[in-house]
Amino acid sequence: MSRYSFSKDVQVPVCGTPFNLSRDLLAARSSKLCKMFKENPDEDLSHLLSDIPTSPETFEIMARFCYGFKINFTPENVIPVSCLACYLGMTETHSRHNLLNQALSFFEHEVITGWNESIRSLKAIENHTILQQAIHLGLIDGCMDSIINKALGNPFLLGEPIKNPVLDDYEDDEDEREFDENVYKPNAKRQLFALDWKSEDLSLTTLQLQFYESIIRGMIECKMGSDYIASNLYQYAKRWVFLDPKETDGETSSSSEGDSSNSKRLAIEAIERLLPHDRGVLPCAVLSEMLQYATVLEANVNCKDGFEVRIGRQLDLATVNDLLIPSQGYSKDEKYDTECVRRILKHFYHNFTGKYQSELHDVAELVEDFLGEVANDIDLKKDSFISLAEMSIAASKGTQRTSDGIYRAVDIYLSKHKYLTESEREEICGVLECNKMSVEACEHAAQNVRLPVRVVVQVLFVGQLHLRETITKEVAAPEDPAEDDDDEDDEEEESVIDELEKMRSKVTELEKECVVMRKEIQRGYMKKTKKMEKEKTNVWREMKRKLGCISSLNNSNCHMKKKKKVHPR
Repeated sequence: MSRYSFSKDVQVPVCGTPFNLSRDLLAARSSKLCKMFKENPDEDLSHLLSDIPTSPETFEIMARFCYGFKINFTPENVIPVSCLACYLGMTETHSRHNLLNQALSFFEHEVITGWNESIRSLKAIENHTILQQAIHLGLIDGCMDSIINKALGNPFLLGEPIKNPVLDDYEDDEDEREFDENVYKPNAKRQLFALDWKSEDLSLTTLQLQFYESIIRGMIECKMGSDYIASNLYQYAKRWVFLDPKETDGETSSSSEGDSSNSKRLAIEAIERLLPHDRGVLPCAVLSEMLQYATVLEANVNCKDGFEVRIGRQLDLATVNDLLIPSQGYSKDEKYDTECVRRILKHFYHNFTGKYQSELHDVAELVEDFLGEVANDIDLKKDSFISLAEMSIAASKGTQRTSDGIYRAVDIYLSKHKYLTESEREEICGVLECNKMSVEACEHAAQNVRLPVRVVVQVLFVGQLHLRETITKEVAAPEDPAEDDDDEDDEEEESVIDELEKMRSKVTELEKECVVMRKEIQRGYMKKTKKMEKEKTNVWREMKRKLGCISSLNNSNCHMKKKKKVHPR
């Protein structure tokens, strides 16, 4: 200390907090302050020292070190203290056992060796200037590399993969075991140890987005299991995107509503960029939830399209509720976003390989159920319904499905939209393929008063054809040699005969109903024609009466007979 003899103390203001310190003690530890004191021995340097990039708490730790007090380093203060020591030049070249060396030693032996300590150190960085200094010193990379390496050694540090019951049942089949190849199978010994990472405050999801995205990207580059990456991304979304600002922790609750929405938008966009594209890593319900938040937060097009592509790739594992995405925007004419579902379906067909036909069947059934659900929307327009029905028909191509699902949706739509005219109902029923309807559906449609008469007649005709074909096949079927055995029961023959008689009676009834329906149509047409003629006659008679051609005393026309003139003789 003897080589530094500055008579005056110096006042250092740090964020409004003044510190009156000895120049000699500061110069003995800081090369930057020593040089400044030598150049300005008698001047007030408070204005030159006011821009020191630190907080009052960190500066107090540095001052206590200069006065010879013992320093208690923690994961929270070691990085700010290291940055301040580097800024002030408190290195070994200026003074032995200086502050920077002690801080870096603690960081190397106590921080980056533990999962919790590394996360606590990153969480404590809030100042942008300190962040830049920490990056320059390599402290940020040290923490992130430590976290990545520990997660690679034990992926359960990221949390357990999300169970997908639909996909689990799907994988039970021997032909579907290929999805198990990328699933991480941890060592059984690791499960014997109690992990302290389960504390929510020390989870990886508590980090700011700039740290979190870099860490997850590093794990992806190191081939971390996609199931664990996806699970942690979902937990991060639950913490930073899904909840309201009042329900989150202090990092977000103190921000304004606009800043909170902006941070959520940045978070959901980053989650989409990091989310693996592997099939089944997240259930469709979770992907749909993320898509809805991305739409509400007005995320970029790539973000929303990325979620739609992921849903489309596993659309056969989705449910109807996963596709019921509410419409957003100022003009919400319809309750659900049907255009989004259309795009998702296109992604499914684009990625469909044709390897498993059951996927095509499941998607066709899903689209029919979705159509039946949105048909309950009173605001669903006629053109939108027809477009969705055509989409459902296209989804059923290549399968042996009937048109019963389309008929059910049409019936629901007509029951919810009773104001439709006859022509509009006929237009809606134009999507029906009556020849593909089952016998039960035809019987129901024949008695459905909501259907137009023309459609009912068509359904009756199709039902009649079905019954005729069935009877023809039963009659023309070749006799089975086994039926010629002496042990054949007479009861079976009688049951077959009874069934044929029932079918014949049904055909007869349908023919009678069809004839009656046609007569009613013709009778209605004749009545309508006569009524129109009568109305025309009445109008003409009324006009003649107004013109005075018809008196109230007689019923003569305008051509009145002329009276003969009588000449007097």
